[in-house]
Amino acid sequence: MASATFFEQQHLARRNTRVMVILFVLATIGVILALDLVAAATYVLASDGPRGATLAQRYAAVPRALYVFASLSTALLIFAVSAFNVAKLGGGGAAVAEMVGARRIEPGTREPLERRLLNIVEEMAIAAGVRVPTVYVMDGEHGINAFAAGWDATNCVVTVTRGALESLSRDELQGVIGHEFSHIVNGDIRLNIRMLGVLAGIVFIGAIGQFLIRSVRRGEGKSAGQIMAMGVALFIIGYLGLFFARLIKAAVSRQREFLADASSVQFTRNPDGICGALDQIRAAAAGGAITGRHAEDISHMFFGQAIRVYFGGLFDTHPPLEERIRRVNPRFAPSAYRKQRSAAPLAAELPEEIGAVGLAEPAGRRLADTGVEWGRSAADSARLVGTLDAGKVDYAAKLIARVPVALREMVRDADGACAALVALLYGPKDQVMRTQLEAMKQAGAGALAERAARAAALTSVLSPAFHLTVVDLALPAIKAAPQAAKDELLLALEAVINADRRVTVHEFVMLTLVRHQLAQPAKPPAADRNLAELRDEVLVVLSLVARAGVRSDATGPREEALRTAISAGLAELGLPDAGAVPMLSLDAVSASLAALNRLRPLEKARLVKGLFATVSADGTIRVIEAELMRLVGAVLDCPLPPLIDAIDPTALAL
Repeated sequence: MASATFFEQQHLARRNTRVMVILFVLATIGVILALDLVAAATYVLASDGPRGATLAQRYAAVPRALYVFASLSTALLIFAVSAFNVAKLGGGGAAVAEMVGARRIEPGTREPLERRLLNIVEEMAIAAGVRVPTVYVMDGEHGINAFAAGWDATNCVVTVTRGALESLSRDELQGVIGHEFSHIVNGDIRLNIRMLGVLAGIVFIGAIGQFLIRSVRRGEGKSAGQIMAMGVALFIIGYLGLFFARLIKAAVSRQREFLADASSVQFTRNPDGICGALDQIRAAAAGGAITGRHAEDISHMFFGQAIRVYFGGLFDTHPPLEERIRRVNPRFAPSAYRKQRSAAPLAAELPEEIGAVGLAEPAGRRLADTGVEWGRSAADSARLVGTLDAGKVDYAAKLIARVPVALREMVRDADGACAALVALLYGPKDQVMRTQLEAMKQAGAGALAERAARAAALTSVLSPAFHLTVVDLALPAIKAAPQAAKDELLLALEAVINADRRVTVHEFVMLTLVRHQLAQPAKPPAADRNLAELRDEVLVVLSLVARAGVRSDATGPREEALRTAISAGLAELGLPDAGAVPMLSLDAVSASLAALNRLRPLEKARLVKGLFATVSADGTIRVIEAELMRLVGAVLDCPLPPLIDAIDPTALAL
């Protein structure tokens, strides 16, 4: 049976969210009933009641208003705490990482183990078509574990423990990171962060009980005893909430771990990598244990079981290590693997040792128009979204290696990264570049203009096939920069692309992508629209990719070629042909991309099919078209891996 596509996994994640909500409501009802019982018992014990009345009669005399008040108060408290925690996590994965005390790894770090981790994350992100996540390390945790968190791939982070960093080999660490990337592309991170916020409400009652118990330890008298009794009761109810919370996490998370393990193997083409990591957890004294106070809260996010629980088969958020290893590789032999592993040093990587390959001399002609025959159908093409392919990892490593070492080092610093992104859009002719520099100075970005002019010596030899790679390498440093630097970058990019009064499709989508990535982190918009409701917006985006797909030397009138490409996309989508090609504007395209981001997952799958039908209407995809599709996919949160990996990156120079 064929594995589920990216969009089907996103749809399944939405369904799991609904399951989580239903279970949360049931858990809330359970906690309310328990608290009603405590409220009734407190009333019975505090009041004398009718003389000679039985216990049942005394309970029957409890006013209904008390039950109503207790129920409403408990429900409001639980929902308020859950809503507050969801809002508190609006910052995405960074908020989770900071909550657990993790430290952000600087993109320019020269610490060998941290450098190795960043290299792995960069390669996998570019191979998967997602933006390079911010990477954190939990320095105080010596267990072997990791997690990915965030609302979407734009604002996600990858966090590893110090134990994982120091104990795992490169292959094992790559297996763990591949597992986390599966959670990123399949939409699990959004579900997990919602679960973290929502479940906080049903365990909050227990926290109140603990507070009451601590507050009366030195108290005296009858009132202190009553408060203590109330605290103990609430603490017990809190454990009921914890019971439900663990049950919900186990029900939602466990099967997703099997899928992520399988995806990691598909991504790395090395089952021994993830099996070795799981075996190291099994062999290590600390295992995957997390000791921080938030370990319970985020236990469902981790790579391995992070906390010890009673009735593990029922409440464990992860399947047993032995079963995970068996499913990945039934023939895995721990003793033989450990013997072989101990003979190989755990190599670390420094920047100078990575991809120190000289850049090929320019080939004397632009290869942006080079293309390959595209034999995939629109449906097969759409299945590329969110794929984790080991061949793409190798190709991503080659792409990174072809970026000049000096440029790679430059983009690890915020100032250098901003300069490199501006330099990517500088014109090839001196006169055009001088016009762009003057436009930036007039816009108030003179210092950035000068830095970008120096960076242009490194970016000018790169074809557009490398632009997204450079953007991906630069974004982590830029995202960590002050807001003023981000605003200056966007101002400079706008000045550069408008300097010659002519905005190309490539320039516009590059600007849109950077805007999208630097926007303030927020929860993604509700995915509640369908294509029929957004027909006009669909037509605008089809026209956008069609313009990149029609060559200036195409036979026949350009208008006719555009209409043919757009018609192919509309036919794939089952939408009526518009006839005339719509005029495009920056505002119209921006609004259309924003609106289309609200499509339901399976509707977005149809849109991607239409885009591929448009761009491959002539049976080929050129380098510039492939990169445009990847840029549009990035803006629409549809990660596309490198599409044309049949062309050697050494040939992709201007």
